[in-house]
Amino acid sequence: MSKCLRPSITAAVLAALLPCALLASRAAPAADSADDKAANTLAHDIFKQLIEINTTDSVGNVTTAAAAMAQRFREAGYSDVFVGGPNERKKNVVIRLRGSGKHKPVLLIGHLDVVEAKREDWTTDPFKFIEKDGYFYGRGSSDMKDGDAIMATTMIRLKKEGFRPDRDIILALTADEEGGCCNGPAWLIKNHRDLVAAEFVLNHDGSSLKSEHGKPMVFQLGATEKVYADYRLGTTNKGGHSSQPRPDNAIYELAQGLLRVGAYQFPFELNNVTRAYFERMAAGGGEDAASFRGILESPPDEAALKRLMAIPAVATILHTTCVATRLEGGHANNALPQRATANVNCRILPGHSKEEVRQDLIKVLGDPKITVRYVADDGTTITDTAPDQRGFQPPPMRPEVQKPLEELVAAMWPGVKVIPYMDGGASDAIYTSAAGMPTYGVSAVAIDRDDERAHGRDERIGVRAFYEGNEFFYRYLKTITAE
Repeated sequence: MSKCLRPSITAAVLAALLPCALLASRAAPAADSADDKAANTLAHDIFKQLIEINTTDSVGNVTTAAAAMAQRFREAGYSDVFVGGPNERKKNVVIRLRGSGKHKPVLLIGHLDVVEAKREDWTTDPFKFIEKDGYFYGRGSSDMKDGDAIMATTMIRLKKEGFRPDRDIILALTADEEGGCCNGPAWLIKNHRDLVAAEFVLNHDGSSLKSEHGKPMVFQLGATEKVYADYRLGTTNKGGHSSQPRPDNAIYELAQGLLRVGAYQFPFELNNVTRAYFERMAAGGGEDAASFRGILESPPDEAALKRLMAIPAVATILHTTCVATRLEGGHANNALPQRATANVNCRILPGHSKEEVRQDLIKVLGDPKITVRYVADDGTTITDTAPDQRGFQPPPMRPEVQKPLEELVAAMWPGVKVIPYMDGGASDAIYTSAAGMPTYGVSAVAIDRDDERAHGRDERIGVRAFYEGNEFFYRYLKTITAE
């Protein structure tokens, strides 16, 4: 995931969606056939292989991972295999399972790159695949090499079975979702659109299946998401000798501005997805139900809004958020700082542009000495203005996507409901959606609400959750593409 860290929902929200009787422990679905067991073994091996290929932007190589997957696909019998990209380190792999052509293709997307990870920060080597205490550890284990392994396994399994879908199934495993010069889906759409053109897209980035203490509680079908944006805040002055401190030194000025940004709360706003989501939450009961009903009022109940804004995992879908993530300043230990800069990362609600938020930050700072410049997705290009880029409007819920999803979720996790959801982060869905391909977030690797470690130290996912997600995706993709 990503630039995005998918938010979890609170225990009360989860509990509201499931009868108490279903909270009892249940056995994991068994891999009861030789084919199921072989598929889990293959998924495990691919997962391990990908984790142990460093695909960070700094020193890693996405091409190595793309080439490794391409070799597996060719060995499985695929001839429609494309490996290409803008440079030698940023190649993508695209394959196609040919169908009858009754319907237009479906595109599956997943990114191979991961965020940075320092060995000294982890208790295990982030680029070694470790299994212990019922979890798989490694950088990318939840964001999102688990999904890459599952999709690759499913495509290999379908090919070996001789499955002929009613539409072509395309899989694109790509570079630079987490940041870098050359985003994979954007590059493919611009340079090889014929390879990825589809009627709709399934995005495996993120975790749709939310659990509590290992028990799946709700399936969040990704229908829209926020927009990612970075801004460079900076200030300069003449500096001076550190024996003569002044309150107008660059670090102090910038720090005061960052405190104002941190204290500012962007306006509360609901769209059609989040409104429907909270309506469903309110109807489910639980300790937060009254607050959910309160924010649905017009005007919203201020006390209810205040309570929910205090819960980060809920607040993230109620408003645009901006937070300082990096800070740099000064040139010597014995000198007043002449320059200070900070990166402020924003996640912007659909309907609002990156430039609009830049202007908001200028107003919040209220200090003409602090500049606010836009940092492009490549992380290096910095401009005085930001693009008029906005989040995509939620696509209509397609019956061929939603109905089989609801049926399979009910079969695998009785009592768990499927609810359209707005992700609080960002993903490559912004590129496929902008290209006119409705994109839906579907991933069934359950992650506990209080154990989301994507982008963090000791990233991990549950072993059982991984194998259940593998079973789910195979069954789901086969169902929605069967003749």
